[in-house]
Parts: sequence; C-alpha cells; structure tokens
Amino acid sequence: MRIALLSYSTKPRGGVVHTLALAEALAALGEDVTVWTLARGGDEGFFRPVDPRVRLSIVPFPDAPGESVGERILRSIAVLRSAFTPEAYDVVHAQDCISANAVDRCVRTVHHLDAFTTPELAACHERAIVRPYAHICVSAAVAAEVRTGWGIDATVIPNGVDYVRFATARRSLSRGRYVLAVGGIEPRKGSLDLLEAYALLADPDVRLVIAGGETLFDYREYRARWEKRAAELGVTPDVLGPVAHDELPSLMASAAAFAFPSTKEGFGLAAMEALAAGVPVVTRDLPVLREVFDGAARFASDPAGFARELRAAMVGPDPEPGRALARRYTWTAAAERHRAFYRSVSVSRTSRD
Repeated sequence: MRIALLSYSTKPRGGVVHTLALAEALAALGEDVTVWTLARGGDEGFFRPVDPRVRLSIVPFPDAPGESVGERILRSIAVLRSAFTPEAYDVVHAQDCISANAVDRCVRTVHHLDAFTTPELAACHERAIVRPYAHICVSAAVAAEVRTGWGIDATVIPNGVDYVRFATARRSLSRGRYVLAVGGIEPRKGSLDLLEAYALLADPDVRLVIAGGETLFDYREYRARWEKRAAELGVTPDVLGPVAHDELPSLMASAAAFAFPSTKEGFGLAAMEALAAGVPVVTRDLPVLREVFDGAARFASDPAGFARELRAAMVGPDPEPGRALARRYTWTAAAERHRAFYRSVSVSRTSRD
C-alpha cells in the first residue's frame, strides 16, 4: 500500500511523535509510507532523525508576524492542501484537524477532543470529525466520546511506546531530586493545578521541572497567570522549554516522579514513557487515564490530591508494574493493526463504490 500520514507540524508534540513512530513501524513492515507536514518557524526537518525508509514531504510554512490563531489555522489548511497530492496514495491518514481539513477524504485519528472558542478552530475541529470516511481512536474512552457526540463508531488502536529507549536511559543526579512534567505550560496540561500542588508539596529538596511547550496556539495570557501565581506562592519551577530528543530519556529517567495533570488526553504517551523509564506516575483521574494506567499509576483530582500522591509516589516506588504495562504497547503491534484497518476500510469503500 502507498500510505500518506499527515501532520500539522515538525515540532515534538504528542501527535507528531505518534505520526513518526507509526510511519517508521509501517515502513518496517514493508509498506510504502510518506509523511506530509508543515515546516513551521523555518524548520527544514522534524525534531529528530526519521528512518530513511519513510519518505518525507515537508511543506514550507513561514511565520506571518501579527497573524491571529484563526488566520494561522486557515493558512495552514490552505498551504497543506495546495501542496498535497492525494492521487499518489491508496490511504490518506490525517492525525489532526488541520491535516484532515486539508484533504477531502481520509482516515482520521482522533487523539482527543477539545472545546475550542476560536471560531476557525472550532469549525476545523468539527469538519475533521464528520468528513473523514473512517476513524481511529487511541483509547476506548475517546471512542466513546466520539460515539456519544457524533454517532460515529471509531476503531480503537492504542499508541505504542519506544520502551527500550526509555527503559535503558541513564539516570543523572546533576539536577538533584525533581518532579517532572512534559508538555509546557498551557490550560490542557493542567499547569496551574500542578503549580498549586507543588506549593502544597512543600519539600525544599524537590524541584518542579517542566519540559516541552511547542504549540500552534497562543498561551501567553495563561502563562502570565501561571507566572503571577508562582510568584504569589513563592515557588520557582525550572521551565526548560523544548528538550532535545536525545536528552529527554535521561531527563525522564532521572525524575523522582512524573506529574501528568492534563485535563484532556487521548492516551497519555508521555506518562507511558515515564513508566518505561521506571519513574512513578501521578495522573489526573480521568476515564481515559484510568483505562490506560489503572494498576500502574496513582490518580488525583485536585492540587491537594496531586501533592499527596506525589509525596507517596516518591517513597520506595516499585517500577515493575509500570514497566510491565509499557512493554505491552509496541509500535509494531500498532502498525500491524493500522495496516489491517487500512485494508478493511479500502475493501469496504470499494464494495460501496
């Protein structure tokens, strides 16, 4: 099969990590795979090297100073649409609402559902659910949301995790003891709750480290609120920003605990990577995260709960339940299930035509 996987960015966000790992696993199975994406901010490639068996079509997308979020969304769709060549592929698989809007007919992975206030983004989100002819979700909880909201039955294919990369990462003591969060400072990541939890933790020997943060959206107002609240609480987290691909496993493996207070997730790939690294995880008590992590992580619903569970997680953690869970999710298995799904929907479409 000639397969096109479409993403909206070259930056290290969860959906982009998923796209590249899936593409490489499909190529390893012998499939002809091309990844299409927009090169934002002058990028000439992805945030990490990509298996040469995967073809890359990286469409230039220069910055436009003063552009609003809505304008950026519409321009993103238009630029990718004008460059993409759907006739070259047997399967077109979009991984986000921007790339799904840039093509007329596609398979769509719905990683998680959001409620957007920007009109252009809300419309993009809606079209990217109703227009694709077939749907995949990375968890049963998100599939249930899609069914309830739109009457669409999605096939559940969980993420994989690069287990060996994180399980074999070298620990470092250079940063001292710290709680790690990955994903930057933004509303969906529950950053304000994490800040409150860290203040309640009240352990001067434990620092809060926040990595990541590449995003299409403008969270400057939220970041300002977060910084103001940090000053009020008298805490100074270590905000790293984007971390190099090769440095992330060691940063993860060296943490005393991994905090995952997201308010919306489809699977929780970063938390699964932390478990692979042998790090205890405390995550928000959401149906999707109960589905994925129950028995291998601790759960909390508010800052006080996060502080309590983080404190407990850092006392004599047993890494084996988490490692055992992470070992179950392989990209090879995910690719095999995707390939079977592509074949089944292709047969279904042919029979209808």
